[in-house]
Amino acid sequence: MVKPPCGILWHGRPADDVLAALDSTPNGLSSLEAARRLAVSGANQLKEALRVSPLRIFLGQFKNLIVWILIVVGIISGVLGEIVDGIAILAIVVLNAVIGFYQEYNAEKSIASLKKMTAPRAKVRRDGRVASIPATEIVEGDVLELDAGDLVAADARLLKASSLKCVESALTGESDAVTKRAVTLDKDGIALGDRENMVFMGTIVATGQGRAVVVATAMKTEIGRIAGLIEAAGSEEATPLQQKLEAFGRILVGVSVGVVAVLFVLGLLRGMEFFEMFMTSVSLAVAAVPEGLPAVVTVSLALGVQRMARRRALVRKLPSVETLGCTNVICTDKTGTLTVGEMTVRQLHVGGQTYEVTGEGYGPHGEVRLEGESSAPPRAAPLLELATVLIGSNNAHLVLEDGTWKVVGDPTEGALLSVGHKAGGSKERIDLELPKRHEIPFDSDRKRRTVVRQMPDGRLRAFINGAPDMLLPHCTKIYAEGGVRVMTEADRQHIIAQCTTMAEQALRVLGSAYRDVEELTPARLIPEVVERDLVFVGLAGLHDPPRPEAKEAVAKCRRAGIRVVMITGDHPHTAMAIARQLGIASDGDAVIAGPELDKITDEELCRRAATITVYARVTAEHKLRIIRAWQTNAAVVAMTGDGVNDAPAIKQADIGIAMGRSGAEVTKQASDMIIADDNFASIVAAVEEGRGIYDNIRKTLQYLLAGNTGELLLMTFCVVAGLPTPLLPIQLLWINLVTDGLPALCLAIDPIDPDVMKRRPRPRAERITEGGFLSAMFLTGVLTAAISFAVYLYGLENRNVEFARTHAFTTLVFAELLRSFGGRSESKPVWRVSLFSNLNLALVVAASFGLQLWSHHSTTFARFLKTSPVPATDCAVLLAVSALPLIWLELAKVIRLRSRRGLPQ
Repeated sequence: MVKPPCGILWHGRPADDVLAALDSTPNGLSSLEAARRLAVSGANQLKEALRVSPLRIFLGQFKNLIVWILIVVGIISGVLGEIVDGIAILAIVVLNAVIGFYQEYNAEKSIASLKKMTAPRAKVRRDGRVASIPATEIVEGDVLELDAGDLVAADARLLKASSLKCVESALTGESDAVTKRAVTLDKDGIALGDRENMVFMGTIVATGQGRAVVVATAMKTEIGRIAGLIEAAGSEEATPLQQKLEAFGRILVGVSVGVVAVLFVLGLLRGMEFFEMFMTSVSLAVAAVPEGLPAVVTVSLALGVQRMARRRALVRKLPSVETLGCTNVICTDKTGTLTVGEMTVRQLHVGGQTYEVTGEGYGPHGEVRLEGESSAPPRAAPLLELATVLIGSNNAHLVLEDGTWKVVGDPTEGALLSVGHKAGGSKERIDLELPKRHEIPFDSDRKRRTVVRQMPDGRLRAFINGAPDMLLPHCTKIYAEGGVRVMTEADRQHIIAQCTTMAEQALRVLGSAYRDVEELTPARLIPEVVERDLVFVGLAGLHDPPRPEAKEAVAKCRRAGIRVVMITGDHPHTAMAIARQLGIASDGDAVIAGPELDKITDEELCRRAATITVYARVTAEHKLRIIRAWQTNAAVVAMTGDGVNDAPAIKQADIGIAMGRSGAEVTKQASDMIIADDNFASIVAAVEEGRGIYDNIRKTLQYLLAGNTGELLLMTFCVVAGLPTPLLPIQLLWINLVTDGLPALCLAIDPIDPDVMKRRPRPRAERITEGGFLSAMFLTGVLTAAISFAVYLYGLENRNVEFARTHAFTTLVFAELLRSFGGRSESKPVWRVSLFSNLNLALVVAASFGLQLWSHHSTTFARFLKTSPVPATDCAVLLAVSALPLIWLELAKVIRLRSRRGLPQ
């Protein structure tokens, strides 16, 4: 009999029975027990499609039509008695396949490692504490802590739920959020979408919070049964640049084959042997067509994103790397991105008094002082009232790890929890004496959170914490030194003035209030019912200092032609104070708050966008409007976000950037890139790397195509002039390997130009072949072909064909190798680019020179390449001649630089 799906086994059982059956507790498992279960059950992940094996990657190198033509030519050569030629051609084909395999295999490994780094995490209770762990380490019996924006990491039975709703479209196809309740369902055969007390792997927590015990993991989950629905998630599409280059490559193939066909016919008409012309034409086609164009892009992107990962920027979608180079506006959050993100409460205002708070970080060390003295009764009473609200409305947890206090949950709540302890409160006591009954989670529209707790006398009290300007209109009373009284207009103005004073000190201000409520039914557990007629208690001013590196990162953006826009939910005065400290805003720049933003049309926002550098008190809808306004003005916009409500703006932006530490899992999965340390400087570093990757791809392609152009022109000159073939098939293949192989790979991973962030962003529509690309490619090819042709003519006139071929062959190889140094920069002369910054290239060129020289003096190697000995003096002369194209091209760079600066030439 087929075992029914796991949900049918659990939704009809009481929570206590489920815990007992799984040998678990409401506080979860111990770390040792979880490790034991993980070893037995395996990782909590769906079976992936079979990875491409190394053998398949290697065999994939032979899927090219030209490669198969070469193999056929090699076999035909052997059959006709040209054994050496046949072996040499097949050896070259295999060697090219080995190099291609090495590049592609390393690229696959790089992308795989990045996928692991961006894998989802989940909050579980282990050893009685809340811990964040990789979702793959979850086992049956674990207790999950669920918050808005989380991806549910396994199938689980709810133990607690507070305003919990989940989007289960991955399972049911319905996009509406489903309300969840921690109840026992006594019906049999309940449909998947109606199991209110279950949450399922792969679904999204839309709102609210919950606690659930895991009943199934990996392939035993509901989504595991239909794993084929997400099979496409593992596939990577080619980037736009790869697609364009593949199309460009097809054009090159067509043009090259056409030219080769003409040369083949022309050679036959001039009386050349059919077999010789056939071999030459095939080899020339291989040399002329850079069949590795897409591979160059793949390797450059893969190695580039690995380098970006080392700078804390994790790329999830390869096309975003290309877009990074075009980015000219970065819309960034303030808290934790431009600032340190480790907030500390510096001031408390309660009972008409303002208190100073000492101590750093989230630890309990420090005290609350009034006029330099520690608070004491009766001053401690108002503080204790405020501390009760700060802790009572809090969901964060403070843990001591390696001697440092850290927060599990929201950093802001962690800071409020810490100051609550300093002010005399205790989370353990409040959780014990005032048990939590309900919750209305924070959202970006209300900008407040409410937790309903049961008082010792049985009454229910709602504790509310949030933005003062959003909280104050709902307050009718105030907690004063003499107790609770009706709030007057003077009280309101005093609170507003105090908020402004704190904000001008770059403090983030939050307000606290409470209200006694009657018994709440699910229908009455809404903000309109609970969050009214509140008693205002006090204010907390949080200090979140700017990151030391953020100011320089902003300055770097300015030099690079990138506009930085701050978008935050903070008070306008707080936001502007930080923006000025960081250099984002100056005296002439404007700040606009959410309510004012609501009053202007989209058209007016588009007109004013360029003058506004700071947006405060914004909602998710506001962020979306801001992004669209910039895009209407033809900007390429990067947008940062951490909450689930940021997802629309992140999707709308050209580059969606999620925060790795504070970001919701849904936001991370929807983003193009994840910043592991939530640091603005890492975003700027990613833009710098993106520009560098694009530059490397461009110069590598120019190097490859210019070399192929030179080879094609040299062969064309000789065939048209009726001269013997200047290069034999095996020599052309050798040039293709030496010049298109390792030196090109070294260029693809060249260090970033230090001046890359001193240039303005490139236009999005700019093609990689624009900006003098084709003219430089053709000029380089003409110069290389010209010197090789001159050497060949000299050899023919003074010696014989073998001598001329050997010298032309050597000249072409030397010229290509030397030109690789000049190819490192399109604008800087070779002497201004340090040789030691790319030692791999220097070593590859040195080794290639050695091989070329050895081929002249090794009998076996000379027979392989069909070369004759070249004396040392001739090698020196050929080296000097080969340097002429490099010298010409570098002098052209100098002339261009001087003309741009307006200096005399």
